[in-house]
Amino acid sequence: MIGAMDFDRALFRDELFHAELFRAELDAQPWASYTHAYGSAEDVPGCLRALAGEDDAAAEEAQSELYGSILHQGSVYEASAKTVPFLAKIAAAGIRTADVLLLIGGIAEGGTDPDSGLNPGPDSGSNPGSDPAGSGAVRESDEAACRRAVVAQLPLLLASVEHEDRAVRQAAAWAAGWTGTAGAALAVPALRDRAAIETDPLVRAELLTSLAELDPEGSASAAAGAVGPDSPPELRIAAVMACADIGLPWTRDHHEAVLDLLPLDRLAADRYDHSRNEPLHDICLTLLDRDTEADREAVFALLDAALRSADPEARTEAVWAVTTACELSRSAPARLAPALISAAAEDGPDDETGALSALGRLGPSGAPAADLLAARAAGDGDTADRALEALVAVDPVRAASLLARDLERRPRALQAASGGLAESLPVMPYDPELLAAVRRRLATMEPGGTTPFRLTALLAPWGPDASDAVPELLAALPAHPRVLPKALVAVCPPGHRAEVADALRARTGTGPAGERIEAARALHELTGDHGPLLPLLAERLAGSAGGGGGSAEAIRETAEAAAAVGPAAVSLVPALRAALNSPGAERNNPQMDDDVALAVALHRITGDAAEAVPVLAGVLGDRDGLWRRWTLVRAAAAAGSLGPAARPLVPVLKALLADPRQTPSAALALLAVAPDDLDSGHMAGLLLDSAEAGTAPFEAVDALVAFGTDALSDEHRARLTELGERDRRVVRSGLDGTVEITDERLRARVRAAVRGE
Repeated sequence: MIGAMDFDRALFRDELFHAELFRAELDAQPWASYTHAYGSAEDVPGCLRALAGEDDAAAEEAQSELYGSILHQGSVYEASAKTVPFLAKIAAAGIRTADVLLLIGGIAEGGTDPDSGLNPGPDSGSNPGSDPAGSGAVRESDEAACRRAVVAQLPLLLASVEHEDRAVRQAAAWAAGWTGTAGAALAVPALRDRAAIETDPLVRAELLTSLAELDPEGSASAAAGAVGPDSPPELRIAAVMACADIGLPWTRDHHEAVLDLLPLDRLAADRYDHSRNEPLHDICLTLLDRDTEADREAVFALLDAALRSADPEARTEAVWAVTTACELSRSAPARLAPALISAAAEDGPDDETGALSALGRLGPSGAPAADLLAARAAGDGDTADRALEALVAVDPVRAASLLARDLERRPRALQAASGGLAESLPVMPYDPELLAAVRRRLATMEPGGTTPFRLTALLAPWGPDASDAVPELLAALPAHPRVLPKALVAVCPPGHRAEVADALRARTGTGPAGERIEAARALHELTGDHGPLLPLLAERLAGSAGGGGGSAEAIRETAEAAAAVGPAAVSLVPALRAALNSPGAERNNPQMDDDVALAVALHRITGDAAEAVPVLAGVLGDRDGLWRRWTLVRAAAAAGSLGPAARPLVPVLKALLADPRQTPSAALALLAVAPDDLDSGHMAGLLLDSAEAGTAPFEAVDALVAFGTDALSDEHRARLTELGERDRRVVRSGLDGTVEITDERLRARVRAAVRGE
């Protein structure tokens, strides 16, 4: 066991000498040349001095600033590793030791084992970091440097595990657990020795968790042995979580331990692993990630029992875990529906556990809850609105009439009925009562807010079925000229076309340019009349001459509108060319999006791809920028729209195939541009890789259909079938409440593709 530290504590007891030595060592470092989350790390020395000082308020502020700069949202930087030795000296001096050890542990958590954290030098094409000689040598990444720096302080961490202060022991045990394989050889024996004599439940829990992280196989027996009722609750739940993390089979003992200890969050409230401070949720997530029938059933049995608990706090924890289970598992909604409905009924009128709202995550599996939701939706206030919001997902036909009765006081339900925050949820089916309510609301709504967007999003999918709303839409058009033109076009029947066209034409001559263009675009879509549109587009393009002179959104919208007009917009060609960014210029993503739209417009108008090809080549060849995914997707689609004339783009399109996020768009573009150059079997494999990864599953399946599912090999057909029938959801991300619905849409699409539809 490591005891005394190698630090000269006497130096720290002498305040003057400590301050001078500490300051000298700090000043010897070129902090301004190091970087952290906000750029130069020149502020770090001041933070460290304040952290080591006597002013508690200044120390707390300095600690907060360090968390924000050298450990920003868990990310580490060059300056993070450079700071570790100074933090260690502060902790070794007994200055805010527990807090400082936690910061050191956080830096280790954000790091990675040195052997796996290497950055190639300049010759590889990756970011080489500091390699002034340009040697191309492999250097250590910031993450690896941070882990290495903390491993170098293991003597401090392991000595602190023996500290008389419980908080220090706990912080040290947690931090040591993040030293990875590089620290395991030294840390595991010391932590195991301490675990044998430790009496504090929280420290014992932290020690066991760290041992399971550093030495899973060697810690399995200790974890399994601590699950029983003889262990303190904090250690017992840590043991259950460790067993799950290690990969041990889930047993009846684990099941009973969790149920005995509910609610669990209180047992983790004073633990330091803030990413795992919701034990029931985390256990379920770990087991579901194993993706076996036995582990899924273990989760479902656990949540079923927890949802039926008499303790509202336990049910609240279970509801949160249920929402995650439904996001991860296709069988979860049907399996958990009875227990979730029971929990919602138990809650009473206030939805105290959130079970009522969560019923919407069940989709059609929640149909048995329709009566309960309808009864609660008939009440007042936010709970009634939440109940109706859930009913929209569970039984939209029944929800329509309830929404119609109280449209003004049901904003959440209206948002769900009109497609959700991103308009990605199913729209409400046409209902005459709801249409009447929307018409009344259109007649009384005031400018501003989201109501116009929600109402038009509700109406537009109904098409001519909503034509009775044309008078109200026309009356509201002056107050909402940006929102209503598209809705008018969507619902306008032949008998109202002249009236609507006259109203839109009148709007093209009044108001800001954006409003006039919106009306002119709608007029063109409705009637084909581009007369008012072209001069408005010319006026806007004139403001962007020279490349980038106008707003990015305005340029892109203008180019798209010109492309929709086609050859009749030939008068705009000089202005469209002038709006292009200069060749070779540094461009951000919006500027690239502008250039893509401008290239498409020039091709649609002139029929000549000669100008578009080099513009698209410049975008498609620049793949290293941040957040460039959708820009590249749009550029690939634009390349495909050129057809065989885009053959010079084949090399850059093929390069995109290696990125699963770009595979579908690149494949479709290549199919349009150079179909004879493609190996269909190879392309099918790449598209299935993309779909299975969940990065662009809809696009990948559509691309497979475009290539022809009849030609799939037996292996590829089996993989496609599995995509539709497996339990693990393919769609794994999205706005809250949209994952399940989106994945079910994908599942239906895959099944149709398998059938050849």
